[in-house]
Amino acid sequence: MGTTWVLHTETKGTGANMVPLERITKHPPTPAPLVVAPKRRTPRKETPKPRARRRFRVLDVMTRQHLIENGNPRETMEALETVRSVVDVNIYIWDEEQERWLLLPFSEQRAMLELARVKRRDQRDPALAPAA
Repeated sequence: MGTTWVLHTETKGTGANMVPLERITKHPPTPAPLVVAPKRRTPRKETPKPRARRRFRVLDVMTRQHLIENGNPRETMEALETVRSVVDVNIYIWDEEQERWLLLPFSEQRAMLELARVKRRDQRDPALAPAA
């Protein structure tokens, strides 16, 4: 006896195909796999390590002399008040994990110098200081 052929239209946009009737009746379409969300874990309560104080090094580019060594942020800002331009100094910060001095990116060096200039301007003319 001959094989019965049917038009199989459940394709993925490639058009219909002629297939034997046995192929369609033997393999019904498989249902979508059941997805079960994993159980939520409770987050671990790790105590954060206390952050070490920030230490800065300001180095004059022309003379290669330290304007400040192992300075805290306040001392660093005071040292930067005398700096004429951001390209005149290199500002480093101590990295505890790597145990070495890291050069701050230029944008952060510029931000620190601008902050020092604002502080210096406010000290010279208290009328320009922002109201508290």
